[in-house]
Amino acid sequence: MRRTINVHLLPALVEPHELAGKLVVVIDVLRATTTIIHALAAGAKEVVPLLEIDEARDLAAKLSGQAVLGGERGGKRIEGFDLGNSPLEYTPSAVREKTLVFTTTNGTRAMLRCAQARRILIAGFVNFSAICRELVEELDIEIVCAGTDGHVTREDTLLAGAIVEEVGQAVPDGVRQAEPALRNDQAEIAADAWRTAAGTLSGRDPLSAALRESHGGRNLIEIGQANDIDLAAQIDRFDIVPELDIAAWRIRLP
Repeated sequence: MRRTINVHLLPALVEPHELAGKLVVVIDVLRATTTIIHALAAGAKEVVPLLEIDEARDLAAKLSGQAVLGGERGGKRIEGFDLGNSPLEYTPSAVREKTLVFTTTNGTRAMLRCAQARRILIAGFVNFSAICRELVEELDIEIVCAGTDGHVTREDTLLAGAIVEEVGQAVPDGVRQAEPALRNDQAEIAADAWRTAAGTLSGRDPLSAALRESHGGRNLIEIGQANDIDLAAQIDRFDIVPELDIAAWRIRLP
């Protein structure tokens, strides 16, 4: 019995039925999954990821004072929403004990692509080790990167590669020998990218510098949100693993 780790560098590169019944890790480093992790760490009760702005507004209205509206289009806060997509905004005073109704351009689309999965975990560099620990005993792992506007992004690829490298070295219970995990080509590409980047990272904030050079990083710099890159690059800031309850369509902490 061998472990399988597959990476999909864009949601469009995997069909929903291919994820059916499997454990899936969703990545949108800049910024949806990072922001969701920050929100739950700050005490949000749950996060409801929705595709459309109008359905987010409708749900928040139904929940009355129990909800906070958060999200972005084009990287910027949606008109009339309480919060945007910057992790800095998701403080305990803003979200504690609230339901965060959340819609973003790329991250929520990636989650919807995985709706047939058995489990959906939310990953960022900020909870890297916690995610890897959760995956140690899993034999079949699928990693879906959100990308940006249909394009593969370096930041998501690097995190996927880091997870592949870390988890691929672990031996689950019941596996008799440490055979290398079976990986698809996209997993190999991601792992190669991470190994190359890890070998060249230097300076005070090396990962942040690498993310600033990515497509998503340049977009954030252009709209004046460079601080979010530094937050997203804080490896292991949180020891939590948010999970999307697929039946209820709510992201919660265990």
